[in-house]
Amino acid sequence: MSQMPQQAAVSKCPSCEEPLEPGDRFCGACGYDLSVVPARPEDSPTLAIHGVVPAPDDVDWPVARDSDGHGHPAPVHAAAELPGTDSGGSPLPPPPPAAPPSAPVAPAAPAGAPAPGVRFDRPGEPEEYPLQAPDPRLTAEPAPVPGQAPAPEPAAASGQSAPAAPDAAEKVCVACRAGRVDDDGYCENCGHAQPRERDHMEQESGPIAAVSDRGLRHHRNEDAFSVGCTALPDGAPASVAIVCDGVSSATRPDDASLAASRAAGETLLGALPRGTHPQQAMHDAILAASQAVNALADEPATAREQAPHQNAPACTLVGAVVTAGLLVVGWVGDSRVYWVPADRTTPPARLTEDDSWAAQMVAAGLMSEAEAYADERAHAITGWLGADAYELEPHTASFKPDRPGVVVVCTDGLWNYAESAEEMAEAVPLDAAARPLHGARVLVGHALDGGGHDNVTVALLPFPAPSQGAGSA
Repeated sequence: MSQMPQQAAVSKCPSCEEPLEPGDRFCGACGYDLSVVPARPEDSPTLAIHGVVPAPDDVDWPVARDSDGHGHPAPVHAAAELPGTDSGGSPLPPPPPAAPPSAPVAPAAPAGAPAPGVRFDRPGEPEEYPLQAPDPRLTAEPAPVPGQAPAPEPAAASGQSAPAAPDAAEKVCVACRAGRVDDDGYCENCGHAQPRERDHMEQESGPIAAVSDRGLRHHRNEDAFSVGCTALPDGAPASVAIVCDGVSSATRPDDASLAASRAAGETLLGALPRGTHPQQAMHDAILAASQAVNALADEPATAREQAPHQNAPACTLVGAVVTAGLLVVGWVGDSRVYWVPADRTTPPARLTEDDSWAAQMVAAGLMSEAEAYADERAHAITGWLGADAYELEPHTASFKPDRPGVVVVCTDGLWNYAESAEEMAEAVPLDAAARPLHGARVLVGHALDGGGHDNVTVALLPFPAPSQGAGSA
């Protein structure tokens, strides 16, 4: 494998992550030989998966930005030549109503609003992620029936009068079923913390769907997603999915993932109908997401909240755009995209390469894949979105599958339990293309059954994009 000097490859030591200066040959902290670090693979290839299917010719797309930025045409490869594949607009569509008109839900906090109190408080909740049901892991009491006035709690022995029943438009405590829920998410009557809407989120938009879950070990869900459908200028359908994973060691990772997913999704859904090439649109969407996350570090609330040793808000991002004959992926970080053909006798593939310590060790030939991912440093990421990122290198690639299948876009909370392409294909239900929401639920369940050590988020997009999926969902 070709190699290049460290200063042209990475900006910090792949062994101890010490920042490096241009021209360093050895790490000043641990003495690591930087000459063994390989060059970062070129992005923006157009790949054929098991053959070539012509891309739609009716859309007058501008030329997509090539990886070198100098207008040189992107090479065409076989699928196995992509690093990692052999590892064994318009606004977002309106959300489904969370409650009938008789019991409207209080408006959610605006995106990017600072979380009240300490850093572990719940952030503002996204309107496009309606709460499906109270999380049984947090409360055993059922939520009140919409529109039904809850019975007030008996008066206290001290003679105090019982709290007045909240208005129909206010949130009602799921525990005492009488108290009003304050802005911090606690009942003003009994003090019970309410289930957070981001603990479990589901959304179906036309032929695509996504599910996100807090998992079994984390105190909150730091993942976020954005899904939607639109149409190209010639009327052909296009499906979009963005999945973001907050960096837990950073400040407000949940806000970062939410801001990034919204910005990227809105950018894609706005650019594709204007005729922007999907690969160029994906590149621009990652830049927009980066700007949205960077802006969080400038907020006064963040400056007051975070101590000097804390990092700025950060997250990873992975996304996919599916049209009638083209599949485009983009990523920064260690979330992944998998290709699972409908015909399971043909091989699946992983379409992204992690920005992680483990991936660098494998690429450098210093460790086998099994050894690298068994190391405690395996999931240390080398690329992310955030104001403290050393550099931003959006990765994009386009593919032309020759048969139908399902595109799996997920965080490491899922692929930790189905790492190779073959394992992921085994976990994806056979009817996932026809029932994407069911398939996404099954995959989240697979991760929870495996231990649920991390937040789990997955989006499923059938390929090619079905015609009935065009337009807003």
